[in-house]
Amino acid sequence: MPTESGSCSSARQAKQKRKSHSLSIRRTNSSEQERTGLPREMLEGQDSKLPSSVRSTLLELFGQIEREFENLYIENLESSHSTSQLSQKLKTTYKASTSKIVSSFKTTTSRAVCQLVKEYIGHRDGIWDVSVARTQPVVLGTASADHTALLWSIETGKCLVKYAGHVGSVNSIKFHPSEQLALTASGDQTAHIWRYVVQLPTPQPVADTSQQISGEDEIECSDKDEPDIDGDVSSDCPTVRMPLTSLKSHQGVVIAADWLVGGKQAVTASWDRTANLYDVETSELVHSLTGHDQELTHCCTHPTQRLVVTSSRDTTFRLWDFRDPSIHSVNVFQGHTDTVTSAVFTVGDNVVSGSDDRTVKVWDLKNMRSPIATIRTDSAINRINVCVGQKIIALPHDNRQVRLFDMSGVRLARLPRSSRQGHRRMVCCSAWSEDHPICNLFTCGFDRQAIGWNINIPALLQEK
Repeated sequence: MPTESGSCSSARQAKQKRKSHSLSIRRTNSSEQERTGLPREMLEGQDSKLPSSVRSTLLELFGQIEREFENLYIENLESSHSTSQLSQKLKTTYKASTSKIVSSFKTTTSRAVCQLVKEYIGHRDGIWDVSVARTQPVVLGTASADHTALLWSIETGKCLVKYAGHVGSVNSIKFHPSEQLALTASGDQTAHIWRYVVQLPTPQPVADTSQQISGEDEIECSDKDEPDIDGDVSSDCPTVRMPLTSLKSHQGVVIAADWLVGGKQAVTASWDRTANLYDVETSELVHSLTGHDQELTHCCTHPTQRLVVTSSRDTTFRLWDFRDPSIHSVNVFQGHTDTVTSAVFTVGDNVVSGSDDRTVKVWDLKNMRSPIATIRTDSAINRINVCVGQKIIALPHDNRQVRLFDMSGVRLARLPRSSRQGHRRMVCCSAWSEDHPICNLFTCGFDRQAIGWNINIPALLQEK
């Protein structure tokens, strides 16, 4: 066998010496007297190349280092307990004070900015749509799955007129821009135009129903909790049973309808995958708008131009341009991954779309390739509405919430909802009435009620 060289033997001995020294240093529990009492002959007797004076100096230095570490260790043990107590005290005090500040701020903000003013209860089934008249007298209209449409006094919550001309669910209601006419779309495959005459009751003082609850607080309540209806509240109001005009060309449910600017034409959207444009006076079909691959969900018209936007379950919405009588162009907007539940016009050349994919997108009509803003939420979105003057979007959700966002996607507020107020089931639609002094936002849902809210818009925007 090959023999070890001298260099290898020396290296092994040096390694053994370092190990023995390290073992002596790790004896942190021994006292100084025990260390000094060690037989120096035992250390000095080991084979080493170092001079004895150098070894003594090294041993003394290592001993000093060991004593320093022992002192630091003892100090840490003594201070760790007091430090943990101080840290816990600071944490508890900070949490309590900040929680108190935040909760008081939220409650004050909610009461000042978003208040429930009036509940409109009288339908026997869920409410699909809500709309506000654009002419005097200003009334609220609701369309319900109970086959009726009701007109309400905004101030008193009293039912003024009942329309019972449909034989299917009433899915949409829109008011004529200049006359006392209403346009309703129904599951009976028709759209009706009917005239109403109302006499507003004397308004009573509005009670404070805000109930001092934060807009961010939420108390879960059962889906079966619905407002109590004492008898048929619409039985005492006048009933209209026959339309002035019935628009009949669809082969499926008419899910929505709207007036074109000027009120001489109306557009309808249907589950037969088409939208139809009618002449109101003659009831004749002017255009049938085809192209969607699945059922339509909504239609909306521009307030000042002959433009129509239709939404569909095919994840798209389409812009139809009737400004030039000889050319009817169409543009397709693709950006959602699920049903587009609604798309509405807003200020300038913008369109806002909402979808079951839990997003809302803001589009520029001049650039259809991608949205200029995207709002991501935690629940499917139904029929949205935009406060045109202040550029605020009201989002009604499947999860019973109503949220307010600006056009750039910044969240402004969530309407109060608890076991005592707010919607108890899916919120289907929202509608702004910017100039009304009492209620400037309305929502409706499948809890069979519509709700009037007072949104302090200046305060809302100031907190933005």
